Amino acid sequence: MKLNILFFLTFLISTISYGQQRQLSTQTEISVLTVGPGENLNDAFGHNGFRIKDRSLGLDVVYGYGEYDFDTPNFYLKFAQGKLNYLISKHSFSDFYRTYKYYDRTIDEQILDISVSEKQKLYDYLVNNYKPENRRYLYDFFYDNCATRIRDVTQEVGDNHITFTSPQPFEVKTFRQLIHDHVGLNTWGGFGIDLALGSVIDIKAKPYEYMFLPKYIHEFYGATTLVNSNPLVKESKTIYKKKKEGYSGNLLLSPIIIMTLIASLILFITYKDKKHNRRSKWLDVFIFGITGIIGVLMLLLWFGTNHTATAHNYNILWAFPLNILIIGQLLKPKVKNWFKSYLKLLIILFFLLTLHWMIGVQVFAIALIPLLVALFLRYIYILKHFNKT
Repeated sequence: MKLNILFFLTFLISTISYGQQRQLSTQTEISVLTVGPGENLNDAFGHNGFRIKDRSLGLDVVYGYGEYDFDTPNFYLKFAQGKLNYLISKHSFSDFYRTYKYYDRTIDEQILDISVSEKQKLYDYLVNNYKPENRRYLYDFFYDNCATRIRDVTQEVGDNHITFTSPQPFEVKTFRQLIHDHVGLNTWGGFGIDLALGSVIDIKAKPYEYMFLPKYIHEFYGATTLVNSNPLVKESKTIYKKKKEGYSGNLLLSPIIIMTLIASLILFITYKDKKHNRRSKWLDVFIFGITGIIGVLMLLLWFGTNHTATAHNYNILWAFPLNILIIGQLLKPKVKNWFKSYLKLLIILFFLLTLHWMIGVQVFAIALIPLLVALFLRYIYILKHFNKT
């Protein structure tokens, strides 16, 4: 009985303490932290968080957005479908600092010049947002992520009186170009992104939309002035500087080299086939099988998920989904006339892909160029071979 009473009192006290909003002192500092890129793809874009520091209360915590909830049922399926809820996180600043120092990632801090009431409002908002019933939100890489949430919360507590100013000089870029700035053109991360994301990211981003990247949260906050003509940031400093140089990767294993080797193999076999008046069926089955599977995956990302960035992906012009369904024709010594027409369609699709690229509808991975040339020439050879039989 005593244990039950003790448990009840402990639960009651913790519940009351949890529900109380702490009143911040006038000495409170609220700052935006910007963490630099890491070595992995999921760390390549950096991170942002709010730091709440009040020495009189012994308070020094960091709230951030975009934390995984690995306890979610069917985690990987929901992640692939774009239906995974992410979490707001809360960590002591000391733990936050130690973590990113261990991974050698730069931490910049911008102390905000906002009023005491705005600080309290921002803190209350984060405390309420951190409650179990409010922690989850549906993540979107471009429009609702760890950086955009920092921007949106700042504007909300400022009653939308904060108008962000573009840093100078400012260069207009597409969403894809902004991504390439972080992951590069000739990296496997950049290659995968260019394959998976569609033409919707080839539109020019508005200045306000640049803040889906933590880097631009830092730059826009630093350039913004409040209605009273005071800067939004009253002090900016680097509290940890990365010590190691960035990893450049192995050029010999880069996408361009690997795709060039694959393309060279296709062209070499095509040359040998032409010279001996034959057709390597295994190669054609492999090409149609792989391009078909990739095309089906792209269609699933386009129509079968909630990811906004995977829509209108014209990579299916070369990775044509129907290829996987007509592999049987490639095993026959003589094909139907409709298959010859199908090969002509595949060749025409390469011209459409080139047109899409030239007029800017969609930018494709640079590393694809040698592979696309090889596939184009292989399809022409297959068509000529069947026309002779």
